[in-house]
Amino acid sequence: MNVDTVTTQPSLAADRFVLRPVRASDAGLLALYTGDRRVAEGTRTIPHPLPPGATEAFIARAQARRGDEDVWVMDGSDHGSAEVLGAISLTRLDRGQSQIGYWVAPAFWNTGVATEAVRALVEANPHQARTIFAEVFQDNPVSARVLTNCGFEYLGDAEAHSVARHAKVPTWTYLRRMV
Repeated sequence: MNVDTVTTQPSLAADRFVLRPVRASDAGLLALYTGDRRVAEGTRTIPHPLPPGATEAFIARAQARRGDEDVWVMDGSDHGSAEVLGAISLTRLDRGQSQIGYWVAPAFWNTGVATEAVRALVEANPHQARTIFAEVFQDNPVSARVLTNCGFEYLGDAEAHSVARHAKVPTWTYLRRMV
């Protein structure tokens, strides 16, 4: 995909929330949640401690819609919940493939939010991917269960660098064939 190509990012309905594009007004809750060491250490890219301006830079990148990543906020405000429950992204790879990534605010852990978000994004398949990949750190079996509950199959072990942990961390890689 040409990085200058900008498309309209859809909002996607889930049962208890909506996946919608990131807004500037999300900054406070995004900073609060991603500033939590437990959230940051569950991702590759969120630093801990969260430096000043990191949240605003993340929002600017998400809103610029340049490149190959689409980011949605899990917004429960229309369903009597918090405006930001977490975030989920889909990154375009080559050959009709994408990679999904997500995090959920600790207050909503073990409530099915992650499973619902992954399921909604996979069902919508906004990139029209033939295959969607995902990876989780091996010390996060709950996220692995989210993926298997959404039809992902275990592919193998690898490792990825975690900015918050300042280290390479063992991962499990998963895939979901869409055809």
